[in-house]
Order: sequence, then structure tokens, then C-alpha cells
Amino acid sequence: MARPLRIEYPGAWYHVMNRGANRNRIFSNDDDYELFINVLKEACSLFNVYISAYCLMRNW
Repeated sequence: MARPLRIEYPGAWYHVMNRGANRNRIFSNDDDYELFINVLKEACSLFNVYISAYCLMRNW
């Protein structure tokens, strides 16, 4: 079954999430969290994305 079409328009808000395969941990230590945040900042700058809130969890 196909996923429903995503509603897209300028200024829209989106819920974005990432989960580890088989619910395995994504982050093993503090360095992993820091690296992820740095890559995310770079991507936001490159693609002109604004993040209003985030929560980093070990396996979600």
C-alpha cells in the first residue's frame, strides 16, 4: 500500500524523525550526539531549514 501524498506548501511545519534499525541505538556516546548536531546544523544552513525544537534519544 502506497504512502499518502505529503502536503507541501511554503512555510509548512513538518515532523521529522529517525529511528535505528531494529530499534538499535543510534548514539553510543556523547561524541555521537555532538557529531549528529554538527551535521544537522550544516544541513540546515545548506538547505535553509529552521528547526524549532528537537529531542535526541538513543534509539528513536
